[in-house]
Amino acid sequence: MRRPGYLARIDSLFRTHPMVGLLGPRQCGKTTLAREYVALPGAGLMHYFDLEDPDDLNRLSEPKLALEKLQGLIVIDEIQRIPELFPLLRVLLDRRPLKQKYLILGSASRELIRQTSESLAGRIGYLELPPFTAAEATNPGTLWLRGGFPVSYLSGSDEDSMVWRRNYIVNLLERDIPALGIDFNPERMRRLWTMLAHFHGKVLNLSDLARSLDVSQPTVRRYVEILEGAFMIRLLRPWYANLGKRQVKSPKLYFRDSGILHYFLGLTDTGSLRRHPALGASWEGFALEQVTRILDAGSDECYFWAKHSQAEIDLLIAHGQSLRAFEFKYSSSPRQTPSMRTASKELGLEEITIVSPGEKSYPLSGNLRVTNLEDLRRSAATPAA
Repeated sequence: MRRPGYLARIDSLFRTHPMVGLLGPRQCGKTTLAREYVALPGAGLMHYFDLEDPDDLNRLSEPKLALEKLQGLIVIDEIQRIPELFPLLRVLLDRRPLKQKYLILGSASRELIRQTSESLAGRIGYLELPPFTAAEATNPGTLWLRGGFPVSYLSGSDEDSMVWRRNYIVNLLERDIPALGIDFNPERMRRLWTMLAHFHGKVLNLSDLARSLDVSQPTVRRYVEILEGAFMIRLLRPWYANLGKRQVKSPKLYFRDSGILHYFLGLTDTGSLRRHPALGASWEGFALEQVTRILDAGSDECYFWAKHSQAEIDLLIAHGQSLRAFEFKYSSSPRQTPSMRTASKELGLEEITIVSPGEKSYPLSGNLRVTNLEDLRRSAATPAA
């Protein structure tokens, strides 16, 4: 499945930066996209280093000698495996005339950004590549059940998809995260990850998790940060409308890929998903992730709002001075709730969009509108009059 929109965005970033950082979880398609980019007409001279390939690792054993004489586009895949490259890349990118540009690929957002922010500020533009989204997949039901990782989504059967997800999780815990130099207990992490599946869509309670795992809160916090940095979970921060009000101030937790969530919940097919008590929460997380992609909203623009009196808005997207509000309801006929009325009044919302799996989009009442993901995507792609 080709992803031309992301190819165009790489091109756009290269017009203003000599380096582009393509970030995303393992196996989401970064390498495939990079190889498609370098194969485009006009890509020019290209040099490719895959740091999971022992031969390429050996080629970079003396990185300055290997890189300084090269010209054109240089691709370095899984760059976080050699963090000492970053200071050298800064030196090479500051040379004039500049005869190089770099496309670097990384599977660990927090670690990669930390390194590059120290060495490459102003020289690098970032692009996060997610697994397949509803805008790209032809079967939204399969996408919701299996998630968007290409091999999982495109598997020949639900059973094959489940097997792939199980092996993906094992490899992430036993190989990929340790390869970043992160010290943790894989078995404890797996137990936490399983427990987090039951916190999906809920306010994160570190003390409850710490008691259940018999570890300290700082340990749980660090493990949660590792999963967030590996693009496995999203911590949705609260929006503070009025510091004097009794508002929820802890983040909500979501699995970023619905297929990974369903693996930990043991949901093997559409029937088991529709019978499960977590059906509504699963839809909420799936639709939330799709909306952030449709509207190209960064993590620093996404929030939720809630009061201890139960009034809540699932997602607020802050673009400049504008604030867009979304509720996610697994219902063919969603209705206005007292929570929506309270949120609309206290936050001064012009509109609340209710995203449901229904086939029709329509105004509901007042400032409420019901839509589905496909209609939302079409309206977002249509330029304002």
